[in-house]
Amino acid sequence: MENTLGLTFKETMSGHFALGATDPRAGAAAGSSADQTLAMHAEVIIGNLDEFIANPMHLGKLQGSIDFAPLGENLASHSGVFNLFKPTDDVDTTRMIYELGFSANGQDYYLAGYKEVRDDVGFDLWSDTTTLFTTLHKGKDKTGEVVGAGVLTLGVTDLAKLLSTMRVLNAENTAQKTQALSRFGQFFMGELWDSYAVSKFSGAREDGNNNEAEEFDAVVIGSGFGGAVMAARLAEKGMSVCVLERGREWTPETYPRNPGDAWWWDEDKPAKKNGWIDLRFFDDMATAAGCGVGGGSLIYANIFVEAEPFSFEEGWPKEISYDGLTPYYQRTGEMLNVQPIPDNQMTARGKLMKEAADKIGEGHRYRKLPLAVTFNKDWNYDLPDPFNESHSVTHTNAQGMQQGTCVHCGNCDIGCTVQAKNTLDLNYLPVAKRNGAQIRPLHWVRRITPEDNGYEIDFDRIDVKNEKLISGHVRAKKVFVAAGSVGSTELLLRCRDEYGSLPNISDRLGYGWSSNGDFLTPAFYEGRDMAPTRGPTISSAIDFLDGSFKNERFFVEDGGFPDVLGNAIQDMGDDIVRYGTLAAALGQMVRDRNPLSCVMPWFGQGVDAPDGRFSLKRSWLPPFKKKLDLDWDVTRSEGAVQALIDMHKKLSAATGGEPMVPATWTVLKNLVTPHPLGGCCMGNNAGDGVVDHKGEVFGYPGLYVVDGAIFPKPVGLNPSRTIAALAERIADFVEVPRGGKQSAAQPRVEEVGA
Repeated sequence: MENTLGLTFKETMSGHFALGATDPRAGAAAGSSADQTLAMHAEVIIGNLDEFIANPMHLGKLQGSIDFAPLGENLASHSGVFNLFKPTDDVDTTRMIYELGFSANGQDYYLAGYKEVRDDVGFDLWSDTTTLFTTLHKGKDKTGEVVGAGVLTLGVTDLAKLLSTMRVLNAENTAQKTQALSRFGQFFMGELWDSYAVSKFSGAREDGNNNEAEEFDAVVIGSGFGGAVMAARLAEKGMSVCVLERGREWTPETYPRNPGDAWWWDEDKPAKKNGWIDLRFFDDMATAAGCGVGGGSLIYANIFVEAEPFSFEEGWPKEISYDGLTPYYQRTGEMLNVQPIPDNQMTARGKLMKEAADKIGEGHRYRKLPLAVTFNKDWNYDLPDPFNESHSVTHTNAQGMQQGTCVHCGNCDIGCTVQAKNTLDLNYLPVAKRNGAQIRPLHWVRRITPEDNGYEIDFDRIDVKNEKLISGHVRAKKVFVAAGSVGSTELLLRCRDEYGSLPNISDRLGYGWSSNGDFLTPAFYEGRDMAPTRGPTISSAIDFLDGSFKNERFFVEDGGFPDVLGNAIQDMGDDIVRYGTLAAALGQMVRDRNPLSCVMPWFGQGVDAPDGRFSLKRSWLPPFKKKLDLDWDVTRSEGAVQALIDMHKKLSAATGGEPMVPATWTVLKNLVTPHPLGGCCMGNNAGDGVVDHKGEVFGYPGLYVVDGAIFPKPVGLNPSRTIAALAERIADFVEVPRGGKQSAAQPRVEEVGA
């Protein structure tokens, strides 16, 4: 068994101190006048360095002795506490805690001291990290009466002695010693960098020095399948609602199409890169999330399917069941006007799915899927120029929004320009706005802090035109975090482990993460047109969720992808001739025949293991920021993913295709998921979950999580409808705050900018 590395060092601080004083500075002044000093000789012991760095309290043991003439010399400690960079209520301030209990003349005393680490005017790092404000209490802890106070300091000579006393515990060789000292140094310097070199939030608040902030009954963070549903239902209850969405408000005119368009969101540079999709890369796993008003509905493949009953038979709170969610499934389906693809519009990929299922003797498992798409039954592939937008029929939907009908353009994942795709900005969010909710795009939430009767929410507003962030805040009686599995988990981790504003969130935060077993296997069909860039991205499935194949549960789907090249060339129009004869020829080819037309992207999801864990880890490089880290091991998930791949290969072979399993899996065992789940899992109590069956965070009344983060296990198929159904259910439990009323303010949408 590998030894647990620890660290120890000795530190002596001394300074003026006086009995009878209760304020450290006043005690230091009185001690100076009387020429009276106190010295604390302390040894810091960190038994487990990994746990110390990972724990936001950074708790170690302190032992040593006290020299103070009025009480005695070399008074040995009987207890002690050491905290390094302990968060406080002030996001810009942390504290180093030194506390020693000792006895003198038959009386117990407790010396409680702290160093305040914050970036004040001028360069004060040295004074902050070497100045200890102390109070002396009667008794065994700091709840006792204060009988003395003073200020102790660490001199340059004392610092040199401290460094010379550093020892690594349990190290077996020089390499382990070096590793431990390096890790501690990285952690210590990173915390100082956070405090003195990097502002937690950008610039001054847009409301200046005024602490007054807009107040709402509810603030919803995110506008995807959880946030949009919650905003609509709370607004209908008569609550004043504000939706803070980090992404833009997209329109058909602003959807990204060309290489230079706003495709990417960058968590490190949101003022400069605030585009369509957020791709995060972790060890062995990448995640994809939509960025914009409508959240994940902007980039998902329209599949709005119910989870199957077995999904809820274990792992969920007993209050959550398939039967209990059934009315909410129905409600969400009505809101998104779900329907299967008409038989006369079945794509080549959908037809191949049926053929493949029949040829392997599993035709009964094939089914068309419910799609959040509006179709015109009169459209068909035999129309002249069938994919031309002129064939889209304009209509007004049930929420009063103008939409078109599907012309199979294939752009489901990058923005449907005819708006046949029933994204959340065309149904739930209009309902929210009609009932007084305010939708604010380009508001990136950074911190949530409890206050009397509610919470304060700090955000950075993204000024796209000037590429800068402007800090602001609002207050709410209730807060609903709906930033997606990755976003919600990261926000709460930072609130607990970096800012200290929500210190009592369950230790289960970050645990229970799953990729939902997503995998895509391309297969090549020579001489057969699969048209993967035409039609709805996915339209059908072959259901193996009963575990009949290799004892694994999975769901095979027909994949597709947008014709990005064709879109770019189409946008060039007649100007393409300016780019030369090669470009003109390429343009003609794209118009005549879809690129990669012989590819069948076999897709699907599997019931993998929900054993990933998110946490914050310090970067090894300047500026030493705390980055979201995913600890995920493929071991327990490999069976489900491999079974899905093996079925892809079997279906390909049965229909004359040549599957090409990516080396990212065969060699590296890496995955990409657009359906991340977990991180803020539902549970029965704080010991086994972060939120209860109503989505409310244990220990924080009025704070909720309402998105895929609350799933305690994967469902093995597209989760969007289950997320929405859970949000509908949670909304039913929310009571209107006493004194709550509908906002009189007009719905506001921030200008996106150039």
